[in-house]
Amino acid sequence: MISGFKKLLNGFFKNFFKKRSKIKMGFYGPPNGGKTTLANRICKDWLGEEMGSVSSMAHETREINVKEDVVIKKKGKELAFSLIDTPGIATKIDYEDFIKAGMKEKQAKVRAKEATKGVIDAIKWLDDMDLVVIVLDSTKDPYSQVNITIIGNLEARKIPVLIIANKIDLKKADIKKVQAAFPQYEVIGISARDGTNVDKFYEGLFKVSK
Repeated sequence: MISGFKKLLNGFFKNFFKKRSKIKMGFYGPPNGGKTTLANRICKDWLGEEMGSVSSMAHETREINVKEDVVIKKKGKELAFSLIDTPGIATKIDYEDFIKAGMKEKQAKVRAKEATKGVIDAIKWLDDMDLVVIVLDSTKDPYSQVNITIIGNLEARKIPVLIIANKIDLKKADIKKVQAAFPQYEVIGISARDGTNVDKFYEGLFKVSK
């Protein structure tokens, strides 16, 4: 009887630690920061396939996208995780913005509704995250209500954070401004589009996931 219980207990702990060996890594940030571009680069680097579609139009990603069993290998170390690409967080989504981008009114209203639901779902998923990568457009002002709200939610949940200042290939990029806005976190400047500093980003993931 004791031996059977011991086996059961050992099996439980074995499965528990096995499950924890693969973390849930969420990509968060405002629309058009480059979350999906970076997710695609990771998936192509380590899985040989893309994560999802990329567009210059805001809220192209309106649903939670999950890529399972991503494994990064660097310097003899491995980091296994589920990659969760979330819709861009916005405090206000107006269908008229989509009309300005060229959509017809009916289509724009549907897009706005889907985008709003995507933001709500992304916030709900925060409770399931083990690690969050915040992807920001380094050409834009980091002191926005959206960014402060995201950071506040993560600090309240005590979730490890890595901040990516993306689009450093552009002339208006300002990594120092992003660093000044969030000095409590490591900020890594990259270009997800052309791959600049992506290796440094991978190293940052190993550090923050400890």
